[in-house]
Amino acid sequence: MANTYTLISSNTLSSSAASVTFSSIPSTYTDLVLRISSRSSAGAVQRIMNIEFNADTTTKYSDTLLTGDGSTATSTRESAVTIALIGYMPASTATANTFGNAEIYIPSYNSTSSKPFSSATVSETNATAAYIRNAAALYTGTSGISSLRITPSSGTMDIGSSFYLYGIKNS
Repeated sequence: MANTYTLISSNTLSSSAASVTFSSIPSTYTDLVLRISSRSSAGAVQRIMNIEFNADTTTKYSDTLLTGDGSTATSTRESAVTIALIGYMPASTATANTFGNAEIYIPSYNSTSSKPFSSATVSETNATAAYIRNAAALYTGTSGISSLRITPSSGTMDIGSSFYLYGIKNS
């Protein structure tokens, strides 16, 4: 059981950004946790957040997604895709000043074999529809994860969006 979370790095946007990257992630931890509070400038109620590891945009990602919007639940499966979908964030037509939240858990990120990871996100709109997405995903790269990048499906991430990367040590 994890007993220590150490903040590796954080970033709160002071201007809009097309992506947020954490690089030079130390290999001194057993697991990683990324916590996000974000909003997109794209013209929609919500936008998808994506993640990539080690600047790898080859077909080494797969995921199973469970999604709900307040009235409908769906599940989808993607294999051999170039980026992993991790969840939702509110966009420009959602209620002003609402942010979505996400937590991505990456166990054994230093492994030289495939790395499973999971995400849980919610995109609040203060309206009838709220979007939730949970993902069970896999990255089949054979190097330990030393960088990760978060991007919206379109548009940018707004001022005030925040990103916190933690390392976990087991003892």
